[in-house]
Amino acid sequence: MTPPAPHSDFALECQGITKQFGGLIAVNDVSLHVPKGDIVGLVGPNGAGKSTLFACISGLLRHEHGTVFLNGNDVTKVSPQKRARKGMARTFQQPQLFSGLTVREHVVLAHRLRFESRRLWTDMIGPSSLRKPPTSETEAVNRIIELLEIQDLAGLPVSSLPLGSTRLVEVARALACAPEILLLDEPLSGLDVNESEQLARALQRVVKESDHGLSMLFVEHDVATVLSLSDTIYVLDFGQLIASGTPEEIRSSDVVRAAYLGDEIVSTKEGDE
Repeated sequence: MTPPAPHSDFALECQGITKQFGGLIAVNDVSLHVPKGDIVGLVGPNGAGKSTLFACISGLLRHEHGTVFLNGNDVTKVSPQKRARKGMARTFQQPQLFSGLTVREHVVLAHRLRFESRRLWTDMIGPSSLRKPPTSETEAVNRIIELLEIQDLAGLPVSSLPLGSTRLVEVARALACAPEILLLDEPLSGLDVNESEQLARALQRVVKESDHGLSMLFVEHDVATVLSLSDTIYVLDFGQLIASGTPEEIRSSDVVRAAYLGDEIVSTKEGDE
């Protein structure tokens, strides 16, 4: 059967994604979409298949069935590197940064990799300090640093930063590639309350003030933050999509409550009402 055509208003669309590891079906026939300019959350209990689905979407894992569309273009068989050039960027659960570089250097490096790869390689083998960066690069880097409110950190090596700040640096580096869809893998993991609130505010600001209609899909264990940030939420359990909808719909869903608390606990609570 011919799959339905991609929707033109979606930055990202997945149709019927299925991923197996031997006899284990980690993700089973999951479909979701991210409208342009929206924030979409992906939640579920431990082992629900969130990270596996994320890896399939970004191209790090090849899935057995299903299709991934990026801005209406089929990228199912496209490498992660080519997906990045087509407008997809992502972060990881553990920040993957260069300890010897400053915050600003990370953003500059990502910008040159996306827009001036030839200059990037000449800088790596030559006296880059003698080459003045183009105004467009300086303005773009400054814009990202200001948007995330990390001006005070710009000149510091990332090795000196706390975890919350390094996550902001990862987001800044991803934004420097001017993505149309940003995938965030548990961005609040390991953060305290203040750091989580700072990052959540920054993510909202990034999408709201984006110059080119940035969309965002993020996996997160902190359900309260997902409810507060997202326009739409998808819920996985044992590899199955069990619910999707607005934060209000997810908050009131008995199916979601059962997945997180267990059927017996939910039934007991309802019997006490």
